[in-house]
Formats: sequence, C-alpha cells, structure tokens
Amino acid sequence: MNIYTFHFECRTGLRAPPMKTFWTVLAVGLISTLVACGGGSAESMLTSGKEYLAKNDPKAATIQIKNALQKNPDSPEGRYLLGKALAASGDFANAELELRKAQNLKHSADEVVPQLATVMLAMGQHKKLTDEFASANLATKAGKVELQTALASAYSAQGKAELAQNALAAALEADPSYGPALIAQARQKAVQKDFDGALKSLDEIIAKNPTSYEAWRLKGDVLAFGNAQPKEALAAYRKVVEIKPDHVAGHASVIANLLTQNDLEGAAAQVVKMKAVAPNNPQTKFLETQIAYQKRDFKSARELAQQLLRVAPTNAKALQLAGAIEFQFKSYAQAEALLTKAVAAAPEFVLAHRLLIMTYLRSGQPAKAQATLNQSISKGVKDPEIDTIAGEVYLQNGDVKKAEEYFARAAKAAPKDAKKQTSLALAHLVGGKEEIALGELQDVAASDTGVTADMALISAHLRRGNLDKALKAIDGLEKKQPDKPFAHNLRGRTLLAKKDVPGARKSFERAVALNPTFFPAVASLAALDLIDKKPEDAKKRFNDVLAKEPKNGQALLALAELASRTGAPTDDVAALVTKAVDANPTEAAARMLLVEFYLGNKQLPKALTAAQSAVSALPDSPELQDALGRAQLASGETNQAITTFNKVVAMQPLSSFPLLRLADAHLIAKNKDAAMQSLKKALDIKPDLLDAQRGLIQYSMQDKKYNEAQNVARTVQKQRPKEPVGYLMEGDVLLAQQKWDAAGVVYRGALKELPNAAEIALKLHASMMASAKTADAEKFSAAWLKDHPKDVVYPFYLGDLAIARKDYASAEKYYGSVAKLQPNNAAALNNLAWVTGQLNKPGALAIAESALKLAPTQPAFMDTLAGLLADKNEYDKALEWQNKAIAAQPQNNLFKFNLAKIHIKGGKKELARTELEALAKLGDKFQGQADVVTLLKSL
Repeated sequence: MNIYTFHFECRTGLRAPPMKTFWTVLAVGLISTLVACGGGSAESMLTSGKEYLAKNDPKAATIQIKNALQKNPDSPEGRYLLGKALAASGDFANAELELRKAQNLKHSADEVVPQLATVMLAMGQHKKLTDEFASANLATKAGKVELQTALASAYSAQGKAELAQNALAAALEADPSYGPALIAQARQKAVQKDFDGALKSLDEIIAKNPTSYEAWRLKGDVLAFGNAQPKEALAAYRKVVEIKPDHVAGHASVIANLLTQNDLEGAAAQVVKMKAVAPNNPQTKFLETQIAYQKRDFKSARELAQQLLRVAPTNAKALQLAGAIEFQFKSYAQAEALLTKAVAAAPEFVLAHRLLIMTYLRSGQPAKAQATLNQSISKGVKDPEIDTIAGEVYLQNGDVKKAEEYFARAAKAAPKDAKKQTSLALAHLVGGKEEIALGELQDVAASDTGVTADMALISAHLRRGNLDKALKAIDGLEKKQPDKPFAHNLRGRTLLAKKDVPGARKSFERAVALNPTFFPAVASLAALDLIDKKPEDAKKRFNDVLAKEPKNGQALLALAELASRTGAPTDDVAALVTKAVDANPTEAAARMLLVEFYLGNKQLPKALTAAQSAVSALPDSPELQDALGRAQLASGETNQAITTFNKVVAMQPLSSFPLLRLADAHLIAKNKDAAMQSLKKALDIKPDLLDAQRGLIQYSMQDKKYNEAQNVARTVQKQRPKEPVGYLMEGDVLLAQQKWDAAGVVYRGALKELPNAAEIALKLHASMMASAKTADAEKFSAAWLKDHPKDVVYPFYLGDLAIARKDYASAEKYYGSVAKLQPNNAAALNNLAWVTGQLNKPGALAIAESALKLAPTQPAFMDTLAGLLADKNEYDKALEWQNKAIAAQPQNNLFKFNLAKIHIKGGKKELARTELEALAKLGDKFQGQADVVTLLKSL
C-alpha cells in the first residue's frame, strides 16, 4: 500500500479523567486557583502569550491566552492571538473559529485576514478562500504579502494558473524578499515541471535562510517526485525535522520516502521519533498503523486502525487502510463497510476500489463486484491491476467472452513479468497458439498456489466450448480451494451448458452447503426451481438467505423480481423493493430498481419521489442522478431534468452517454441547437457513437441540411464498412428528399458489399415502390426470397405491406413462411393469427393463443386474442383479455376502440357508446375518428 500525505480534521471530545491521588488533585486545584484568580491581569497574560509565540512555543502561548480570555472573553486581540497559537499547534479547525470571533469583534483586518487565509489554506478550503478574500484590500505591506501568497497557493490548487501567478506577483511586488512567496514561486515552477528552476530558486532561498524548513520540505518533494532522487530527497526531509523536530508533515515525508525505498525498519524508527513529538496526532497513528500493516503484523495493525478511526472516522485514507486490514483477516463484511465509505469519500483511491471489488468477489457477491468495477472504469480510476481483476469479475458473472478479453489485456501489460505467466500464456492464446497457450496455463495452474491461472484456463476452455476440459480445470481449482464455493458454482454453470441439469443442481447445492449465502449458486438453484414450475421452492431459497442475512440486498431484490414474474400486484412488488432499499439505504442497486419499477408502471409521482430520495441518500451516484433526470423528464419537469443531466455530464466527463440524455431533454424543451451541441460533444468523446450520429442526421434533415446529414452517414459507412447502418442512413436522407433513384443506387451498392443484409433489401424495395417501379420491385422480391430462403426479415416486411393494402391472403403466406422458419417468433404468430381471422379461416384462435403463450405480457397480443374471441362470440373471455391489454397500456386508444367493438358484438351498446364518446372527445389525438363516427351512427 502506498503512503501519501495524510490530512485530518481532528475532532475533540469529552473523556473521563484519569485516576488521581488526593494530593495530586489538591496540588492541581491550588495551581489552577493561582492561575485563574491571581498572578496578573489579562493584558499581562496576553503579553506573556505573545512572548511564547515569539519563542515558537504555541502550547504555552495557548494556556496563557486562554487564561486571559477567561477574564476578558470579548478581547479582539485575545481571540486573534488564540487563533494564531492554535494554528501554530496544527489545530486549524479551532483556529478558524477563534479567528472568526476576532473578525466579528473588529480586530484589525491586516492581522486577522492573512492569518485566517493561511488557516483556510491549511484546511484545503481553496475555493472558499479565494471567494472570500480575493478582493480584500489590506493596508499593511505584511498583511498584503501574506494574503496574496495564500491566494496564490489557493488558486494554484484550483488549477487557475494565471490567477495564481497574478497573486504571487502582487505578493513579491509588495515584498520581493518574502520567504513564503518565494517558496510559492518555486512551487509553481515545479508544477510547470521546471524542476531545475524550482531547485535553483529553493537553493537561493535556503542560502539566505538555512532554517526555512518549508523550503527544505519543498526541495525534498521536487527531488523525490520531479527528479526521482529518493536519497537526496530523504536528506532534505531529514533537514526539515532537524530544524523543526515537531513538524508532523516533515516526519511523514521522511517515513514515506523510507517506505518507497522498502526500508521498513528505518520507517519504523522514524515513527518512534514522530511519536515523541506528536504522540496523539492522527497522522502519527496512521503511519504507525501503515508500518504494522506492511510488516504483516495484522493483529497490531487492526488494533491501531481501530484507535485511528476513533479520532478520524471519516478520513478516506484511514478507512482504506482499515478496510485493507479487515480484508487480510477475511472479515469481508467489515471490509466492505469500510471500503465502501472510503470509495465514497475519495473516488480516486485506486486501492480502495480494487480491494472493494476483491471483497465482493471473495464474499460471493459478483454482481456487486461488477457494479463497482463499472463505477471504477466510468470514473477513470487508473489501476494497473484492473484488467486481471476485471477478468475474474466477468468470469464469476458468467460472461466468459469478456473475461477472456480482460485476461488477454493483462498479458499485454506485463509480458515479461515472471509473476504473470498466466497473462503471457493468454497472450499466446490470443495470438492463435492455442495448444502452447493452454499447455502453459495448465503448467502454471499446476505449479502455482494462486487461482488466476486456473480461472484463465477455465475461461479459455469454456470460450471454446471444451466443456469436459473446463470441468477438469475446475477440478484443479477445487483442490486449491476445497472450502470455497467458487469451483462448485463454476462446475454447475458448465454442467448446465452440457444440459446435465441434475449434475448442475448437485454442484450448486454443494456450493450453497459450503456457503449458504453464496448468492450466485442460490440464484441458479432458484432459476432451476422456476423451470420446474416450483416458484415456492425458489422463494424459500431466498428466504433462507435472508434468515441468515436479513439485509441481504440481492435476496430481497430477487424476491421482488420473483413476485413480479409470478404476477403479484404491483404494490406488493414495490413493497419488496422498498424493503431492500430500507435494508441497504446506501446501495444504489435497490434504489435504482425501485425507480425503474415505478417508471415502467407509469407511476410517475412515485418514481420521482423514489429518485429524489435516492439522490439525497447517494448524491455522488451518476446512475441515480440519471434515474432522477429520467423521472423528471417523464413527469414533465424538463428544466429540472436538464439541470440533473448536466450534473451527470460533470460527474462523468469521459462518458458520452449522459450527453445523449441531455440531448433528449433539450429536444423535449424544443431547444434543437442545444441538443445538437450535446450530440457533437458526445461524438468528440466517442466518434463512432451511433445514437449520436442518428440524432445529428435526424436534426439536420429536419432543418433540411441534407448535405450535413449525408456527410454523417458516409462517416458511419467508413467506420462500419461491414454493417448496413451507414448505407441505410444515407438512403434515408435521399428518400427524405424524394430522390428515389439515388437512394436505390446507394442500396444496390450496399448490397454488393453486404449481399445478405435484409434491412437494405427491403429499403431498396421501398425505393422502387416509391418511384412506381412496381414490376421491378416484385421481380426483386421474388429473386430475394429465392436466394435467401432462410431470411425472415424480408418476408415479415412483405407481410406488413400486404396488410397495408388489405391483401390478407399474401400476408398470410408471408407470415406463415416466417412462422415455419421460426416457430417461436411470437410477433409472426400474432400477425398470422390476425390475418387468418380476417380471412375467416379456422385455427386463428389457436395461433393467437400460441403467440400469447410465448409472450404472455405483450398487450398487443392480448388485443389480437380478444378480437378473435369476440368473433367467436365469446364475449366474457374477449372482455377479460381486452381489459388486460388496456390495463397494461392505459394510454392506448386503439385498444379502447377495439373494446367498443367487442361491446357491440356482445350486445352491450351503451357500454360501447360510452367508450366511443370518450374517444370522440379526443379529436385529433385519436386518428380513427372516422371509424368512431361510423360506429356511433350504427348504435
């Protein structure tokens, strides 16, 4: 684990006093009485405090100044001096409080403001500092130069180089010899990678003031990180603590340097020195814990980490270190809790991300591992081990192809590393040397106690369909991990691929026996239960997990999904998802599912409330912010949605997806220019983003900028020469201009490159029909059907055309051919049922029932079945199915029109009239008004 400078905001708290003897209490009491009630005035105590500050003894100064303030709490100078003393002691939080009091009591701004600025800088309040004091106009040279120097550092920390330079120039103009400003100037040179210039400036500063420990420390940083001279840097850091033995950051720099040189004993010795001058400083405790961890003294490290977290419970580095220690103890639940907080507090922490992913993998939570991996990648976390970890994540999630891709990338990253022979073998595998590669993997797996080679070997065999060899490799994994469920779970997946369901079930049950809460195996067994039509058994499995882990989010969500699949009322499903949210309020998955559930069921107010609650709980989750934006957009809160999507764009600057969302929102707001800009920004990030390209073409065509649209289409063709999409785009642009022949030329050219692209074929047919070349179109269709007897796209298209011209016999022929090729094509069966009914042929009802059985939640299929039942005078059944269709799509007015027709066939004229009159009131919103009028007249 790497050491970094460790900053804390310390917290104070009441503690029980240690036991004292009677005489000790008496002596302390007498001394306190003398100090508080006698021995000088408030003024003399302040004077004494100033003297101690001048002697660089802030602790003694603090005691004297506090005694003075007991006598005169509203002393502006006293509050200022106490703030200054606390700052010198490193207690910046309380220093700021005292300086604010001095400011409110109207103490001299020339003294308070520079000191306050320095404290804010030390606390990392860079923006607050520049916002508050950038325009401050101080009278004294000393105040001005100190403030401008602080402003320069604050601007530099915000990446505002020009403003930093201006502030620094103002400081040096006021006092060209001011040491801190000169150090800041050297720091700017280092930031600009002028390391030689920075060192030259620092040497000049040190020559004039050899005891400038800040200059020595910066020199150490430049030597260490700029010039890669760790030994020379160490000498500079040692000079810092020689000049100022109580300089905590100096000690930390020495220790960090020694650790980078793998000098654990030297680092430990320096910690002893640090403890002598700052025994209670959290940074001291952190470094002591760090060294115990690196010495692999995990017992001591855990005890120290617990002490550390008492004084710094929210510090990201402390949480990361404590999480790493718990991971070593295999205390995965505690590691997960600590590392989750660390990642939330510091998303850039590579080690925290990696350990959290590994924690999820080791604790049997591959779905969470996948979500965390995706989050790490989306946030741009740079981890040299990410490819190897990702390979294992994808493998445990059953995505063998992705797993192999990542293992192969790991091979390229370190082809000569002896510890990564597995990666090297995979590099051979990717290069086509399969026998050599698989042999190497087997050798590594046999000789190495780790499991990476085993995982890679299993992945390779599964990818190639060598299931028996994969099972043999899984046997090797099981020997290495006899007490873990992973091998049994992989064996179960492999046996399923061999269609050995009993064997697979047995393997999954073995995995669950080893770890009853290992969810991948539990979920697989539940899936087998559902196949066997035993939903209650599946439900029991999830409840068994919850009996052991009542807050297991995966089990709670699985119960909700099971309830939804088995037709439970929407309120019951929502209650189960809500229970998962309540059990794990800091997990995004359950909250996301709740929002999606409400959106899918058109319960927009509830979706919006759930999304707002989710973002309130997890404001840094881009996925939840995206869900909130979608809920706002669906609820008509377009401006709020735009604001939310802009937040997501800022959170994921390297992702193009949020820009697509933003473009949609702008379009709904009728701001086409803004939508276009968002799409162009998305393409700047991902030049081949098809959705963005489609959007640009669409908007350009709306503005009749056909050349621009055509250029985008041709760009797509270059990017995707073996895909039909670019040609289809160009053809659509030409069709929009009614250039039928030109479109035909594009389509014919595309078919030469892609002779089996049915999408292009039907577009060519459409262009010929539009240009009244009916004979040519029919000839082309006949040739296509003859040359492509197994194609289903083109005959489906011809069936749709036949319906449009009410040629039901032809439509029946085309849909029938599709259904023959694809007996489980529910859409083809539904359409075939409808046209068979129109032809009054037998069997239509049975075909419709088959379609609905394949897609039981499809409302359009319910509508078809209802109409056919009405034709058979089965009014009650027809009414039942039509009402189900309307319940699924309450805004579908065609379904309501068909309901009226069913009422008429059932002799319920008044019910039909009610439906038709409601449709009549819709006017242009329902296109079938002519049919509505006709039916109303017939009643």
